[in-house]
Amino acid sequence: MSSQIIPVEPFDYVVFGGSGDLAERKLLPALYHRQVEGQFSEPTRIIGASRSALSNEEYRKFADAALKEHLKKGEYDDAEVKKFLARLFYVPVDARSDAGWDQLKKLLDEGKERVRAFYLAVAPGIFGDISQKIHDHKLITKQTRIVVEKPIGRDLASALQLNDTIGKVFKEEQIFRIDHYLGKETVQNLMALRFANALYEPLWNANHIDHVQITVAESVGLEGRAGYYDTAGALRDMVQNHILQLLCLTAMEIPSSMDSEAVRDEKLKVLRALKPIDASNVEQATVRGQYRAGASAGGPVKGYLDELEGGVSNTETFVAIKAEIGNWRWAGVPFYIRTGKRLAGRVSEIVITFKHIPHTIFDQAAGRIVANQLIIRLQPDEGVKQSLMIKDPGPGGMRLRNVSLDMSFASAFNVRNPDAYERLLMDVIRSNQTLFMRRDEVEAAWKWVDPILKGWEEAGQQVQGYTAGTWGPSQAIALIERDGRTWHDDI
Repeated sequence: MSSQIIPVEPFDYVVFGGSGDLAERKLLPALYHRQVEGQFSEPTRIIGASRSALSNEEYRKFADAALKEHLKKGEYDDAEVKKFLARLFYVPVDARSDAGWDQLKKLLDEGKERVRAFYLAVAPGIFGDISQKIHDHKLITKQTRIVVEKPIGRDLASALQLNDTIGKVFKEEQIFRIDHYLGKETVQNLMALRFANALYEPLWNANHIDHVQITVAESVGLEGRAGYYDTAGALRDMVQNHILQLLCLTAMEIPSSMDSEAVRDEKLKVLRALKPIDASNVEQATVRGQYRAGASAGGPVKGYLDELEGGVSNTETFVAIKAEIGNWRWAGVPFYIRTGKRLAGRVSEIVITFKHIPHTIFDQAAGRIVANQLIIRLQPDEGVKQSLMIKDPGPGGMRLRNVSLDMSFASAFNVRNPDAYERLLMDVIRSNQTLFMRRDEVEAAWKWVDPILKGWEEAGQQVQGYTAGTWGPSQAIALIERDGRTWHDDI
């Protein structure tokens, strides 16, 4: 059975940073796919905006080149591309002056009745400038939304300031703080697994679950982001947003409905229930790492310091944390989270490890009984895997074996797996905020992360070196193994 595509209202999507990397790699291909799937109603326009002095034709050539490079084989359809390029427009604007804004207003006034979305695919430092210009030039209608990319601040104070700046111009229900991880199909299936089946939810608590692991591993290095990354590090770049959002969806109570506010209320409770990590326990609960020269699938790679100007930095490219949630459902259940660059593979997954059976009736000859695990794979091959103990087929007595019930979305449904941005871009038009972060969520996440950052500073906690192409520093292995557990590294 194929899913039904429901068209959205006609809209104008204004992409600030429309000639930038994010627009080229993700936004334009995602919007093209939604057109191909029949989700656009007419008239719909996509308007690029940035300081680059491009004409409409030049922008369409840019978009055409982006589609040719980033679409998969067989996805570039001449007729659909021609139709898509025809709906593209471009306006040169300057976020810090009035240059180009009257031209943008004139173009948007042609469709005052449409949904109007502003996507800020630009540096966070000019979020406030653009928001104010949008207000000053009277571009906000009743059907206007604004989309802001991470990072939302670099600590609690800057997040509050940024939220205040945008909040002066837009109402909270108009602000969409995007985290593309929440648009992944497997993340949606996490809620379906928990709340649409009688099987898991009765077991989803400290009585039956031993521990949870959340891993977001990258095999790549800085990829030209050295300037930003060295001021951020893995904790700010990945944990404060992506990983904490995954933790919330894993740990939250059952919402009263799938209404966006009901879901986000429950996520907020998880963030507020996280036990503090600060100078008193940061060295026991966290590990910081930084990759050194090593090897990847493509051959030898440089170390982090070799990729930086100056070659001196205590910025972490890897972090592992033992987190705990102080409520009845999760009392005593550790959540081990880790993320890093130049690791042994590219994988994002949530591993739920259930408790061992309380007593075995089998003798030693049957083999070791392994605890059941539910593995939710977000990338690279989205799917769900449930491990079970079964009898090894054949005569010769009882021999136990650990096997997996494995569902790959690609093979199970035989459909194209949409990019996360496709869902999220259309949710903005539908004004569905379920998969977007509310202001209080962002601030609660920073309230937990800030003491870790301060604790590292106060404790003088240095980064631990690890060889590129491995799973991080040995201290991260010790973090989990001193509790009698091991990382799930089966990629």
